[in-house]
Amino acid sequence: MINANLQTPYFLIDEAKLINNLDKAKTLKEISGAKLVLALKCFSTFGTFDTIKPYLDGTTSSGPYEVRLGYEEFGGETHAYSVGYSKADIEAVKGMSDKIIFNSLSQLETHFESCKNDASLGLRINPERSMAGQDLANPTRPYSRLGVKQALLDLSVLDKVQGFMFHMNCENRDVDAFIAILDHISTTFADYLKKLKWLSLGGGIFFTYPDYPIEKLALALKAFSEKHQLQLYLEPGEAIITRTTDLVVSVIDIVENDKKTAIVDSATEAHRLDTLIYNEPASIKEASNNGRYPYVIGSCSCLAGDQFCETQFDSPLEIGQKLHLMDSAGYTMVKLNWFNGLKMPSIYYKRVNGEIELLNEFGYQDFKATLGRG
Repeated sequence: MINANLQTPYFLIDEAKLINNLDKAKTLKEISGAKLVLALKCFSTFGTFDTIKPYLDGTTSSGPYEVRLGYEEFGGETHAYSVGYSKADIEAVKGMSDKIIFNSLSQLETHFESCKNDASLGLRINPERSMAGQDLANPTRPYSRLGVKQALLDLSVLDKVQGFMFHMNCENRDVDAFIAILDHISTTFADYLKKLKWLSLGGGIFFTYPDYPIEKLALALKAFSEKHQLQLYLEPGEAIITRTTDLVVSVIDIVENDKKTAIVDSATEAHRLDTLIYNEPASIKEASNNGRYPYVIGSCSCLAGDQFCETQFDSPLEIGQKLHLMDSAGYTMVKLNWFNGLKMPSIYYKRVNGEIELLNEFGYQDFKATLGRG
């Protein structure tokens, strides 16, 4: 049982559910021969890394601080990618990185001499095909700044890089659609692939989704790897931590203006930002599809449109009642902010043996430290 005295809001990560996802990742690795590196841009809660490390091969990053976190707290292979490195960024990451991946030919040219002896270098490629449900998250959208299009490449780039990175998926649950893109890459970039040592296919492949055909994906990856004699990498984030974590909140007021709104001690703007950005309503564990009592689950921020969802319950909500906002880890905990000076959620880890471990909690001094010197 969860301690009823835990003060909301808080995140509760379930280790058993995390291991269930990791077992699927292990199966994918074993069949395909691909290596998997955790995408820290999605999930960086390092208190869970001891659980994850035995299953994955390292981390991949999108900024210098993520590189350092992966290097210090996870180990294994440390991959560094950034849309744009400054000179200071390169100096900071090159001693910690096994692979440094550049977003553009100009970035590669600018930094090549300074890091060519420190890491295996790579280049992000825009394959001009993708599977992304939201245009905002589509890396091959028109005028995309992410990666180099084939028309700008020539084989001389292989004098400077040993690998390519393609990232063109976002929560892609369709294995056949992914395989079609993989076949496109195999054909279109064949002259490059035969001279590379490694290839990253990025993240966004939702292989832990219920009933996803992992073996079919794995065999396609294995065939590709053997055909081109490449070490493949995948960069899962959401696939590793999906359905593992609840954001637990309390009802602190109920107001009515044609609809009843249960105000909770949290906010999408501060604690679950993608609910707002992508207009993806939260799912509430205590809700009922056939419930007779409808509510808006509203935040306690001052933003008028800040609400988690509209749903219904079998019985009326009460002030003080706890609600669990499910699947609140990926691209959520990494985006926390102090909007409105709201209390930051604590982070708890429910271990397999049932023990509840406090990973972190935050207070006023943490809020103040983000704003200037005390």
